[in-house]
Amino acid sequence: MKKLSVITITWNAAATLERTLRSVREQSWPHIEHLIIDGGSDDGTLELIGRYAHEQLRWVSEPDRGLYDAMNKGAAMAKGDYLCFLNAGDTFFAADTVEKMMLTFEDASAPDILYGETAIVDNAGTFLHMRRLKAPEKLNWKSFRQGMVVCHQAFIVKRELFEPYNLAYRFSSDFDWSIRMMKKATSIHNTRLTLINYLNEGMTTRNRKASLKERYRIMARHYGQLSTFLHHLWFVVRALLK
Repeated sequence: MKKLSVITITWNAAATLERTLRSVREQSWPHIEHLIIDGGSDDGTLELIGRYAHEQLRWVSEPDRGLYDAMNKGAAMAKGDYLCFLNAGDTFFAADTVEKMMLTFEDASAPDILYGETAIVDNAGTFLHMRRLKAPEKLNWKSFRQGMVVCHQAFIVKRELFEPYNLAYRFSSDFDWSIRMMKKATSIHNTRLTLINYLNEGMTTRNRKASLKERYRIMARHYGQLSTFLHHLWFVVRALLK
């Protein structure tokens, strides 16, 4: 039976972390470990982690060089067959989600990457709508020319496939990482399940602009300058038509 390592990055996340801890602990699939990589919280996050302590929960709290550095630390600590990066405030879609996901394939032919759909929820965990970008029936590294068509949290990668996130990207390294993982993968499996409830927090306008600029650079690097320019031109036309 394949084991899933769930990695959650925190920093002063006492307001949102509890439902993530509860969701992971309540999963019906027994082969799960939960790793909390904390950046040195002082708001009660560590006390909250302590209240949810169990044998499959491991955590560290120390300064890091940001979100993606912490994700690299989590991956280095992981012992599972697959890695899932679940933010504080995000949850699995239901208590049997991981079990259903793991039963969509045979152990003998375990794919390199699993993916599925994402639901958007509010601060109370109430369903708002499905993610605007729907996961494609078939996914490959060229799919991200259309944007990040699979949410990072619903993109589950074999641990042996993992390469570190590029710390040169401050806001969109997960976009670059996902493309690199798909380039390496020999098999990518659509679970056809809604996997994640994603907390609809939104970014500041400044960070969103910086993220989009980084994403453009990443797309140009992987897909070429001309292709990236033409795709963004189409994004503008599509927005105007809507």
